[in-house]
Amino acid sequence: MKNMILEIMYLLTGLVAIATGAYALTDKKHKTKIGTGIFWIIFGVIFMAGKNIPSHIVGILIFVMGGLTAFNKVGCGSQELSSEEYREERSHKIGDSIFFPATSIGLIAFAVAQFTDLGGLVGLGLGSIISLIFTLVVTKENPKYIGYESSRMLQQIGSTTILPQLLASLGALFALAGVGTVISEIMSGIIPENNILAGVTVYCLAMALFTMIMGNAFAAFAVITAGIGIPFVFSHGANPAIAGVLGLTAGYCGTLLTPMAANFNIVPAAIMEMKNKNGVIAAQAPVGLALLFLHIVVMYLWAF
Repeated sequence: MKNMILEIMYLLTGLVAIATGAYALTDKKHKTKIGTGIFWIIFGVIFMAGKNIPSHIVGILIFVMGGLTAFNKVGCGSQELSSEEYREERSHKIGDSIFFPATSIGLIAFAVAQFTDLGGLVGLGLGSIISLIFTLVVTKENPKYIGYESSRMLQQIGSTTILPQLLASLGALFALAGVGTVISEIMSGIIPENNILAGVTVYCLAMALFTMIMGNAFAAFAVITAGIGIPFVFSHGANPAIAGVLGLTAGYCGTLLTPMAANFNIVPAAIMEMKNKNGVIAAQAPVGLALLFLHIVVMYLWAF
């Protein structure tokens, strides 16, 4: 049941991407319509049929997507928002109820993850679909705009959409390549033996820094926990549940500070059309650094 629902989610995601490519190709004012169309259609095909495509073919397709991005052949077309006057009028009429559909995504995802066996990923997909229905109810807009607005937003975000998936894959490759062992060997000459505070400090800092590099705390967790967490924290008697969770969330502090976490920091800036593309990071930096310090303190006091 779970896998079947996930496959449906992947199919829907692929259809949205392919529709985006189709909108780009038919956009006469689009300066890079061929490259943009090919990029999103490939992306959609991989989502819809990736399991049935040989892995080396998928790799080649990803290289094609990377090449299109590298040569600036992926861009945003002439699709525009509705007029400022119309949006202002609608905002006064709809009011704060516009936040209900967005909030429902998280609530539904949490409920599905906590009270069913379907998991958080299915919950997120179901939450997105239900939220879309709620949006149409609240705004009373014509469903025909769904494809157009989805295409406009994806083109506005651009190639950073695929960055989280690529970084997660890179983290898995690092773990298989034994990067954690190499890090452990390097740290053994730096961290004082049997110094728990030093081990905790380096573990949290390394999780944050590697997450900033990878853009993904899950990718960093396997590598840094194997290289630093186990030999310098867990081996000294740390509670695995407490130290493990705090190690992962220390990585999230790095997520707040890096443009590599594109879906958190760059995509919102693009959607809100901020002049400073790193404005979200600048606003989050004080909180991220403070939380990282608190992680070190809490892990040292509670995990042992």
